Amino acid sequence: MNKGGGMAETSGVVGGGAREQAARTVAWASFIGTAIEWYDFFLYGIASAVVFSKLFFPNYDPLIGTLISFSTFALGYIARPFGGAMFGHIGDRIGRKSVLITTLFIMGISTALIGALPTYGAIGIWAPVALLVLRLAQGIAVGGEWGGAVLMAVEHAPAGKRALFGSAAHMGAPAGLLLSTGVFSAFALLPKDAFMSWGWRVPFLMSFALLAVGLLIRLKVTESPAFDAMKRKGGPAQQPVVEVLRKPGNVLRVAFLRCIDGVGSSTYSFFAATYAVSHLGFSTSTSTMGNVIGGAVGLLSVPIAATLSDRFGRRRVYMAYVTFAMLIAFPAIALIKTANPWCFWLAMALGLGIGNYGQYGAVSAYFAELFDTRVRYSGASIGYQFGGALFNGTAPLIATGLMAWSGSIWPIGAFVALSACVSLVTAWLSPETHRRDLDAEGAASLDARDATSRRATVEGDRALGR
Repeated sequence: MNKGGGMAETSGVVGGGAREQAARTVAWASFIGTAIEWYDFFLYGIASAVVFSKLFFPNYDPLIGTLISFSTFALGYIARPFGGAMFGHIGDRIGRKSVLITTLFIMGISTALIGALPTYGAIGIWAPVALLVLRLAQGIAVGGEWGGAVLMAVEHAPAGKRALFGSAAHMGAPAGLLLSTGVFSAFALLPKDAFMSWGWRVPFLMSFALLAVGLLIRLKVTESPAFDAMKRKGGPAQQPVVEVLRKPGNVLRVAFLRCIDGVGSSTYSFFAATYAVSHLGFSTSTSTMGNVIGGAVGLLSVPIAATLSDRFGRRRVYMAYVTFAMLIAFPAIALIKTANPWCFWLAMALGLGIGNYGQYGAVSAYFAELFDTRVRYSGASIGYQFGGALFNGTAPLIATGLMAWSGSIWPIGAFVALSACVSLVTAWLSPETHRRDLDAEGAASLDARDATSRRATVEGDRALGR
């Protein structure tokens, strides 16, 4: 194992070129599968205010209906840490690949069934109950999906390119947002009666076809070489979740690094899109076009940030993007308040596409490098999904509540900026990891080796300065 550069020694078994080609195949599979899963997950968020508040919660004031609809949206995030723990255990004990296939199947079926649900007018209270159950299934599936997709790409990656290859999975998020909003916007162009009757269902039912494509691709990938090496050396942890939670420092670190990601993503993607329709008078297609633009810019931001992260380190690049997210918060609100579609789209490009998605490139490998191979799936997944439940799931509710309380969206800019401050402080207190090995012993818990980790950070910074 090469201590200066990740997992380069495995090229003795698989030639450097063959290794990189295999890594590209896995990265592509991670991207496609994650994009499909996020298409499913984002589709629910987009439909929450536009469709679900009217068809599944029709007996409420529009604002209350929206709040209830966003509550079911939040429950999907609350379910994600449980999915992360459950599938993290399986991924650390049995392997990464089997989890990726299972989570994709659960997500695809759950989303398609949402498209077939009877509404409140047909079956009464059972309609929102069924919607809630399927949303919980989505949350559990995504909770297990992210860790496996990123770890497969990172653990297959050649030396010095872990963030770039790992970012393929993170690129699935803006790609899924781009696909879901694009498809939803296209059907929103139907006459209103047709859209509310059957048009909104088609994007959900399309998940059947996407599921088939995703499964076909993921069945072809090979197991992670880091996981295989760990099995040969000492075997998997008996209780990886228990082991990683005994010293939860890195789990909490990952969660709070996600504060700005969670708040920014949900505020721009869902609250702003809802606000544009309900308060600015935008059409649904005009509003969701902001997500299309933000997703398109994000597809460029993620690999750029990942490349910079591999070159300059995870913390520096991450902190630069979080600082941008903090500084752009109030200008983005000002652009949205103009009620000009072009200004709204620019706000989404800057706030969502650069400020939010740019961070993904920096953390694609960071979160994996914080944990040992024996507990990496569990640790990274639980931390990531706990942060999602804490910040992503609650952000639309908090933003809606702030607006109801103040009658203005300016407090929402403060909400986003404050979340950036939380992540900046967490990053400042965290170590650099991009020079670490990914063997079973190479990324030990910071709580156990804090002094060693901080010394590695200083040495890495000095090396970059030469």
